[in-house]
Amino acid sequence: MPYGVPVLEDLPSVEGRSVLVRCDFNVPLRDGEIADDHRIRAALPTLEWLTSRGAEVTAVTHLGRPKGAPDPAFDVAPVRARLAELAPGVTLGENLRFSPGETANDPDFVDELVAGHDLYVNDAFGASHRAHASIVGPPSRLPSAAGRLLAQEVSVLLDLRRQPRRPFVAITGGAKVSDKLGVIRALLNIADEILIGGGMCFTFFAAMGHSVGSSLLEPDRVDDCRALLDEFGDRLVLPTDVVALGPGGRLGDPSAGGEVRNTGRSLPEGWMGLDIGPGAAAEFGDRIAEASTVLWNGPMGVFEDPRFEAGTRSVAQSVADCRGFTVIGGGDSAAAIAQFGLGDRVDHISTGGGASLELIEQGDLPGLEALRRAPNAATDDDDDETE
Repeated sequence: MPYGVPVLEDLPSVEGRSVLVRCDFNVPLRDGEIADDHRIRAALPTLEWLTSRGAEVTAVTHLGRPKGAPDPAFDVAPVRARLAELAPGVTLGENLRFSPGETANDPDFVDELVAGHDLYVNDAFGASHRAHASIVGPPSRLPSAAGRLLAQEVSVLLDLRRQPRRPFVAITGGAKVSDKLGVIRALLNIADEILIGGGMCFTFFAAMGHSVGSSLLEPDRVDDCRALLDEFGDRLVLPTDVVALGPGGRLGDPSAGGEVRNTGRSLPEGWMGLDIGPGAAAEFGDRIAEASTVLWNGPMGVFEDPRFEAGTRSVAQSVADCRGFTVIGGGDSAAAIAQFGLGDRVDHISTGGGASLELIEQGDLPGLEALRRAPNAATDDDDDETE
């Protein structure tokens, strides 16, 4: 039981048993069609292991953010159709979040979920940081296990957290530094250096005394960033230059005008930094090339706009070229690596952005904690427990 979490082999015989499998089929939909079925395909090893051994499998998932009631916009019909193609014989239940009991972790809803089932498998890593009914409820009632996907995610990310090969370079980006302060502090305990890009870098720039123009800024986090720089400045690597959009410009609409210019860390009034610059991209690339372990979570800019994709593309290429062990922490970084066609050149792409960050930061997730308390989980002290 790696990290004290029971896996499929720790279940009683599944032959002839009804198994409830919590999956994360929260796939992107466009005009009612699945735009990317990666999350469905990622569950196939678990589903095939169970069905090949004679189990009757019912999968359940959430999809989108309905408000606790049925909503046609979030019907799982497209997912059900694709799952029938990929895993014939597996039944898919209705969207879990059509019931308010899911996010409220209502015991009555847990009873409804487990009714008629003999065993439970959690393969929804991307939802395991949520104490929702389908995640933490069934292990208190049924023999339970982590599916192949969940077990792999936990093994990769906790090994990275505990025993990375060095030098270990972490790359963080995204919009808000407030979303990443906890994980930055956690990474500073294990990584040799952290490369910081994306909109979050401008709050660090403000903490350094630079003007940030109209760039994204969280004034209430400037002191936090200043404290990190004072304590760990030599290990926090910030961009030396950025690509900015001038007054009058609009994201995603080049026809609106607005000059695009490369600038240093200080931006003129009215200018908005939207990507790391070529100098920063080159420096980041040099540091990534020397790494034995790389973790990347968060884009370097607004890569959805072609004018501001170069920094993210450059980092993605550097990660793909790195000879060390490379991990993409889900979310927008996973979308970026896929957009640039480099996914097959990375060692591990997490299926959960928020879950991967919380696991690295906290060393545990509500879903894992629940599995360790399942009736079939280890009760002795011989297993490698989480911190």
